[in-house]
Amino acid sequence: MFSMREIYLDHAATTKLKKEVLNTMLPFLTEQYGNPSTIYTLGREAKKAIDKSREQVAKALNAKPNEIFFTGSGTESDNWAIKGIAYANKEKGKHIITSNIEHHAIIHTCKFLQKEGFDITYVPVDNEGIINLEELKMAIRPDTILISVMLANNEIGTIQPIKEISKIAKEHRIYLHTDAVQAVGSIPVDVEDLGVDLLSLSGHKIYGPKGVGVLYIKSGTKISPFIHGGGQERGKRAGTENVANIVGIGKAIELATKDIPEYSAHLQQLRDMAIEGILKQIPHTRLNGHPEKRLPGNVNISFEYIEGESILLMLDSKGISASSGSACTSGSLDPSHVLLAIGLPHEIAHGSLRLTFGEENTKEDVKYLLETLPPIIEGLRKMSPLYNQS
Repeated sequence: MFSMREIYLDHAATTKLKKEVLNTMLPFLTEQYGNPSTIYTLGREAKKAIDKSREQVAKALNAKPNEIFFTGSGTESDNWAIKGIAYANKEKGKHIITSNIEHHAIIHTCKFLQKEGFDITYVPVDNEGIINLEELKMAIRPDTILISVMLANNEIGTIQPIKEISKIAKEHRIYLHTDAVQAVGSIPVDVEDLGVDLLSLSGHKIYGPKGVGVLYIKSGTKISPFIHGGGQERGKRAGTENVANIVGIGKAIELATKDIPEYSAHLQQLRDMAIEGILKQIPHTRLNGHPEKRLPGNVNISFEYIEGESILLMLDSKGISASSGSACTSGSLDPSHVLLAIGLPHEIAHGSLRLTFGEENTKEDVKYLLETLPPIIEGLRKMSPLYNQS
């Protein structure tokens, strides 16, 4: 009986939970179910497991264990970073700077703060998605308290010059936050080297569980608690800890950062093979994002004259899972704010495809993609009145 190939090319949306990670988590869902706030043996075992995970995350990021705080997601980490700094430092000022291609977890949080009386400056990026450093410098004011710029974009994969931004922030004594959800596990992420005060990451992007994230908060950073209640996370994030998920993210980040150069090279080889093949075989296409300063596993290409959603449905019928942008906005009819920010017109932004590779993908997967995608695009264009007029 014929069996269709199943190829997963949406690792930026989520990753499969690794068996080693699951096996580490399972005891804390069954036998070792204690509340880490209790003092008897079951509770102490849970607390010890959390402490170990904190050390694993700290080691992976070159941070101190007391600078690592566990959250419920990357989105929560972003919210806490922005709101926590804003509320704790509003006497100094109410001005925050970010870019216009941030994840919605940042942009929507900033828009919320605008309603609360804060002033937000959205610095533009160039046509490859790199933030304009001169405009960033010009945006700084005496009342600026925070700069938040993502390390790598979730849609187009562009990597931002965070080290340079850190120098600018330090010169003006402004806190710097970076959303590193897409970067951790794909490229080296060292908080000391980057020079950031806060950094967000998520478990399910690095072959860990969903429903757990991390916020790195550099020692001495003035930040308000995000959830009020008990004294968990040293009084900064109340609520009984999700021990199994915390154990899972600790193991996941340990595995994800063990051999980044080799993993990154594997992803880059597949990425470049896919980009070269698509651009060569299919006319009226363009690569979105920086050609070199991009995540090793990210491919984002726009196809003129057709809708991205149609491409996804056709690819799915051939066993290929992909995305037309961020997983958080895939149900939206609006074109990607990221693609619009890099200068794409609405009609071309609508025809985008995001392919993100992972550790189980192979050259055979890319070959199958390159056999499957061109006829799909050709077939869809034949039905497009725009293409017929061109």
